[in-house]
Order: sequence, then C-alpha cells, then structure tokens
Amino acid sequence: MRYALGIDVGSISINFALLNDKKEVIETLYLRTFGSPVKALRKGLKKFKKYEISSLGVTGSGRNFIGVIVGADVIFDEITAHSVAVLHMYPKVRTVVEIGGQDSKLIHLEKGVARDFNMNSVCAAGTGSFLDHQAARLGIRIEDFGGIALKSKKPTKIAGRCTVFAESDMIHKQQAGYKREDILAGLCESLALNYLSTLAMGKRLEEPVLLLGGVAANKGMKQAFNKILETEVIIPKHYNCMGAVGAAILALEDMPKKTKFKGFNFFNMDLIQEVSECRDCPNRCELIHIFCTDKKGKRKKIAIIGSACGKYH
Repeated sequence: MRYALGIDVGSISINFALLNDKKEVIETLYLRTFGSPVKALRKGLKKFKKYEISSLGVTGSGRNFIGVIVGADVIFDEITAHSVAVLHMYPKVRTVVEIGGQDSKLIHLEKGVARDFNMNSVCAAGTGSFLDHQAARLGIRIEDFGGIALKSKKPTKIAGRCTVFAESDMIHKQQAGYKREDILAGLCESLALNYLSTLAMGKRLEEPVLLLGGVAANKGMKQAFNKILETEVIIPKHYNCMGAVGAAILALEDMPKKTKFKGFNFFNMDLIQEVSECRDCPNRCELIHIFCTDKKGKRKKIAIIGSACGKYH
C-alpha cells in the first residue's frame, strides 16, 4: 500500500492528512503552532513515522517554507487544495465557506471545478483568532464558546465590521447587563454577517454550503450561518484538515517515481534562518535563507525563498 501525506501550514495551526492510494483518509492531525511552525511540524510528523510515505503535498500560507524543509513533491495554494478535497468527498457542494485563524475564503464550485473565489487576509473580524481573543477576555474556553452561545434566546446586536468596534460594543453590552450567552450569540451572527458582506458581497450562496476551518467547531457560528443563509450548512468530518486532505490527493495524483520527502531524518536537522534583501529589481523582496547543520556542525544552505518573481523558491 502506498501512502501520500498532505500538510496544510496555516497562520495558527499545522494540519496533516494521510491517504492511501485509493484516496481514503487514514489519519488526520490538527496542531496549534503557538508561533513555532517548525516545532509543531516535528511533533506532527512523529505520528506518521510508522508509514512509508510515497508522496508529499504541502499547502497553506507557509507552504513554500515548510515545503522546502521537508521536501515536498507538490506545493499548491489553499484554494486549489480545499477545492480538490471538497470535490472528492462532497461532489454536490456548491459553496465552501472557510474561516481560519487569521484569514477567510469563499469558494464557488461548479461542474467539478472552482468557478470563483474570494479571500480576506486583511481584516481579522470573523476569524478564529478574534473569537479566541474574545473567549479569553470573557474567561471562557474557546471549546465552550459555541455551547454557551446556543443557550441564547435573544442574541444582542454587536457591531462586527471591525474587531475594535466589536470588542468595544461587547464591553458596552456587558456593562449594560446583557446576558453572556446573548452577547456571544450576537457576536457569532455579527461575524457571520461581516464574512458574507466582505466575501459574498450581498450575493446569495448556492446550496449545499460547506463550512470549513477551525471556526467550524464553534456551534454558535454554525447556528449563525444557518440562520442568516436560511439553510443547514454542512460541517464535514475533517473540517479542520481539508486543506491537508486536498494536498495529499494532489500528491497522489502526481506521485513521483521517487519522493523528494526527506523522511524522518528531518528530526535530526538543526535549522537556521537568515534574512536579506534582494536588489535585483525595484521590488526589494525580503529573502529567507534556510540553512541546516548536521551532527558535526557542518552548515549547508538548503533553500532561498521569498522572491515575488520566482527566481528564488
């Protein structure tokens, strides 16, 4: 049996998916990076050490950096990876709502391809990191956020166009004596509306609608989307690892005779990063030079990444 491993490197998490050559999901793993993606990568790879990896696919915002380190056979953007995974597992889905830690995406699917998409990586309103922050401020676990929101009988209106205004409005509502569950439910609805106005721009989403990303675990957010869209959004089994599933499928479809995957020797490598500025053109791209050192302390440059033109990748 041949296996493909997919890795999705996001802003706050790194996700893994192992598929066999029949494109069946064998195992998945979701890990928070806590600001150290390489450390989380090492920890995650240990789970799959018992498998012989024939192909490796990488996606996500950190795909180029991590792809170079581990030796990816294929590297794809998040839109492609998510679309491939959804079309494979949920071929009837027409709309994908993906909300991650620090960005969000909207993908329209039609006749087996991604017809259109929008991304938001500028505004934090409606992302997982904002929900995490508000949960911490209210002294509740993010895992309990959705359950509390579901208890609300009358969600209060929260200004959700901006995280600063949303937080200020929440504080005002707390001081005015509004119930905590009403504030949380109101926040969920406000963030869902903000997502739709920013990415859908007033257009009605075609059904069925799939909700992906870490935010999909929040029952309050699911209820908010159900209410606003007037439909039951689908939460897939691998809602937080679908990007990794897509990367693994793409790795299977382009399986090399010999994988570039560096194997689990990666655990023994010490990595060093240095930054410089490219002066080959007026763009002045910031380049990241990646070195590794062996047990004898010998240093070797393994990659340069960061150029917009693709000269270094």
